[in-house]
Amino acid sequence: MGILSGLFRTRDGPKNATSGSAYSFFMGSSAAGKSVNERSAMQMTAVYACVRILSESIAGLPLHMYRYEDDGSKTKAVEHPLYHLLHDEPNPEMTSFIFRETLMSHLLLWGNAYAQIIRNGKGDIIALYPLMPNRMKVERDAKGQLYYEYQTMKEDAPTMKGAVYQLYPNEVLHVPGLGFDGLVGYSPIAMAKNAIGLAIAAEEYGSKFYANGAAPSGVLEHPNVLKDPAKVRDSWNAAFGGSSNAHRVAVLEEGMKYTPISISPNEAQFLETRKFQINEIARIFRVPPHMVGDLEKSSFSNIEQQSLEFVKYTLNPWVCRWEQALQRALLDDDEKGKYFFRFNVEGLLRGDYQSRMNGYATARQNGWMSANDIRELENLDRIPAELGGDLYLVNGNMLPLSQVEQNNAYASGDKSETLKKEEETDEEQEVLEVDEPGTGNRAGRRSRTSP
Repeated sequence: MGILSGLFRTRDGPKNATSGSAYSFFMGSSAAGKSVNERSAMQMTAVYACVRILSESIAGLPLHMYRYEDDGSKTKAVEHPLYHLLHDEPNPEMTSFIFRETLMSHLLLWGNAYAQIIRNGKGDIIALYPLMPNRMKVERDAKGQLYYEYQTMKEDAPTMKGAVYQLYPNEVLHVPGLGFDGLVGYSPIAMAKNAIGLAIAAEEYGSKFYANGAAPSGVLEHPNVLKDPAKVRDSWNAAFGGSSNAHRVAVLEEGMKYTPISISPNEAQFLETRKFQINEIARIFRVPPHMVGDLEKSSFSNIEQQSLEFVKYTLNPWVCRWEQALQRALLDDDEKGKYFFRFNVEGLLRGDYQSRMNGYATARQNGWMSANDIRELENLDRIPAELGGDLYLVNGNMLPLSQVEQNNAYASGDKSETLKKEEETDEEQEVLEVDEPGTGNRAGRRSRTSP
């Protein structure tokens, strides 16, 4: 059993590191021969566009903290300190938009987003500061408990000496991306480095193509032996190299001949390759091609639908990651059943003006939205309550099914037993006129059931 004991161990057995934290770029080399890392990938316009679109979309969504009421309703917990931190200013150095944009860009490039949680003496959260993912490690201690190791640098602050600090889980807001162990996410750039490396190589090829005169490279042939071939080559490049010297007329002396040896960009399908790589990168981040500038398969009839799909299938998973990470890291056990965080994506799903007005009209006529509910969604001032702004109205033509059956029965003359009993009850309560005894005068109105 001594040999086999190492092969079988419990799932939750202590480990000194998570599997995600051990993943690296392997020097960042791709199959195309280009080094790919987070910074070089951001030099690609498609990568930069996708990261910017997703980061700004998450940062621009209104983030609110809500509280459950005893009657089952929910209200904004504006009095809670976390509401101000997440909605307005997480720390004195940045706004909520910049904070979330920074963490979202880390999440897209490194697969993880980290922020240090600063607490006061009472344990209340007073600030959140972003941490660089490439300096963070997620480890386990001897008891199997998670902890974080962060490498500081002298450039961070004058007081930093490049030391390694250990942070506990209650001191770190961690939003992980897709990963194999559920604890640490993997970098999308690292996982798709071959596709990005090919895009970098194609872009570099195009740049060198124009830098060399927008003409294929070739060979200068001389019938005799040249004493200094390098001098002839440099003279040729100086006269005809570069895009500024394109289409100049070359004069060859002493029987020299120029022979091109490279294929043309069209034969190499250069443009098709670059176009395909843009769609490939957009596919990595699940961003519609029209949002990164590729409008070939987009039209006025389907762009709106693609934008709605972007919200539902691209943004919603990221929003869920954020909401649950905030819930887990920032709320204690007593608060988790009372408070929750929500990103408001309704503004991105509103559609055009006519569609919104038709939807509002349906909601107004069916009584589940008031005039003020609609005006709040459209950022308009509220109508005072005394003028009916908070009234919920229902279309008068809509009746309960039982009332419709009664109306049909009266119209057809077929009275059911229930209707007959209701009529007999009405007759008993009917006020009758009776004559006073012994006279022909009417004494007044009396009820049949009265003594």
